[in-house]
Amino acid sequence: MIKKNKLKIAFLVISVIFIFIGYLAFSIWSFGNKSQLVKTDAAIVLGAAVWDNKPSPVLRERINHAIWLYDNNYLDKIIFTGGKGEGNKYSESEVSRDYAIKNDVSLDDILIETKSKITEENIKYAYEVANEKNLKTFTIVSDPLHMKRAILMAKNTGIKAYSSPTPSSVYKTLNSQVPFLLRELFFYTGYILSLPFR
Repeated sequence: MIKKNKLKIAFLVISVIFIFIGYLAFSIWSFGNKSQLVKTDAAIVLGAAVWDNKPSPVLRERINHAIWLYDNNYLDKIIFTGGKGEGNKYSESEVSRDYAIKNDVSLDDILIETKSKITEENIKYAYEVANEKNLKTFTIVSDPLHMKRAILMAKNTGIKAYSSPTPSSVYKTLNSQVPFLLRELFFYTGYILSLPFR
């Protein structure tokens, strides 16, 4: 009888864990479809890899989306984020800035931070730069599956943030989306569990 009860409790705990994980995965997936096209002071473009002095396809599409928002008057400034990866000559934000300038964004409307390595730092250092310019409202730009964690981090940093995932993400096939979703599920769960200790 005791053994049966233990098995029931174990089954219940495992079921709850699986339901929780399933709920989080669904919420990350569905949040990626949420685009808030509102006027803000600036876009914060989350960093991604660079290939020497060129943005990787992932970063390029994030920059392109920020440029589209800028060209259509949804924002006044663009803040590019991301430091130097190992072995790189240029930071992600420097490469992003140069790409945007080549695509007719005014240098006066571009801000960068060059210290960050991870998403939370992207947001933190971008906010520091924004405060120096008295910018108050922000559009967060990244890939759809990255948005839920990014927006939560932004709000916990004290940022008034709106979600604008890139519609042209290179993660289009199920084979590319599933690994990204699993990665985000891992990091999002870890971030939530760490909140009481911050």
